[in-house]
Amino acid sequence: MSQAALKKKALDYHRLPKPGKLSVESSKPCSTQADLSLAYTPGVAQPVLEIAKNPAKAYDYTNKGNLVAVITDGTAILGLGDRGPLAAKPVMEGKGVLFKQFAGIDVYDIEVNAKSPQDFIKVVEAIAPTFGGINLEDIAAPHCFEIEAALKKKLDIPVFHDDQHGTATIICAGLINALHVQGKSLETAKIVCLGAGAAGIASLNLLVAMGAKKSNILLVDSKGVVHKGRTDLNAFKKAYARQTRLRTLEEAMAGADVFVGVSGANLVSPAMVKSMADKPVVFALANPNPEILPEKAKAARSDLVMATGRSDYPNQVNNVLGFPFIFRGALDARAREITQDMLIAAVHALAELARERVPASVLKAYKLKQLKFGPDYILPKPFDPRLAQRVPQAVAKAAAKKPARAGAKKTRRA
Repeated sequence: MSQAALKKKALDYHRLPKPGKLSVESSKPCSTQADLSLAYTPGVAQPVLEIAKNPAKAYDYTNKGNLVAVITDGTAILGLGDRGPLAAKPVMEGKGVLFKQFAGIDVYDIEVNAKSPQDFIKVVEAIAPTFGGINLEDIAAPHCFEIEAALKKKLDIPVFHDDQHGTATIICAGLINALHVQGKSLETAKIVCLGAGAAGIASLNLLVAMGAKKSNILLVDSKGVVHKGRTDLNAFKKAYARQTRLRTLEEAMAGADVFVGVSGANLVSPAMVKSMADKPVVFALANPNPEILPEKAKAARSDLVMATGRSDYPNQVNNVLGFPFIFRGALDARAREITQDMLIAAVHALAELARERVPASVLKAYKLKQLKFGPDYILPKPFDPRLAQRVPQAVAKAAAKKPARAGAKKTRRA
């Protein structure tokens, strides 16, 4: 399909038969006078009084327990950068479609015109009583770190920045399986991460929590290797600064077992891939154009396992494998936060699922005759029906083991 044809098809999809991708539908009948008296006055007074006495009753009498806010300031829209909150609305609506399609979760998309992280935090804190969870989206680093940390302290419902933790969860699940295929382990793997924004930092944090060694990790940003001699590092980059003489991506990749790219297009050369250790793992996740195309990487190394963020290549690292099911588990458990343990539970559930026999329905959905765990299948497919049970159950189980967060702001749970 030509670019012009694709553009027209995408615009028509969003415009016709009516603009946008989301709508609000009533979940209760309202076709008679009796229905109306229950839906609004005088009947609505009864749940109001119950909730006023006990805020937890909001979960019994309203949609709060199955409602997530997808909120952005539009400063980091997909691969398009800062285009403002209104331009971010199609993406937020799309996120809502995925929440509903894959996990049955309702969404209100909210685009905030905030001049500072503090303004954004105040807005979200003010509207939080409406929701059972907050999904932060497309907020540029490093503000996204500050915003998420502040809201986690202030609110008693899950706050989740998908660009950080959703991406990290899928990367970790895929990487565990890729290393398994290659006969390597996370504990000993030498890892290079290109990209020190939200996704890169969160992925490294989760990898370390799961057993990767900081001494085996090299972080590379737009200025080169993050090392202890640099004076331009924020606190998040400093955590991964190494005492090393290596300065460039090319130098960093020599002998590496793993490359994780969450940066930009065409930044990795075939020569860099050739310089990696035997049986390397390459996750080139920049979208729509990866750091190196699979054709070029595989021409350089026939022994690699490759993943991208694209659906037209094997091993797509796709956040839809994570956030709907992580939130489903958190909402079902009425969790007050999404913890690292819950994310790790999701990682293992995803990784284990990919190693199991693939149902016939998945093969049919993707028009495949066969799909088996190996170099070209390290992550489940998004339309695998087992995801909707396996991942939420694992997340909810992990949530049940976690005691209430100490030091959280005491607010009415409503």
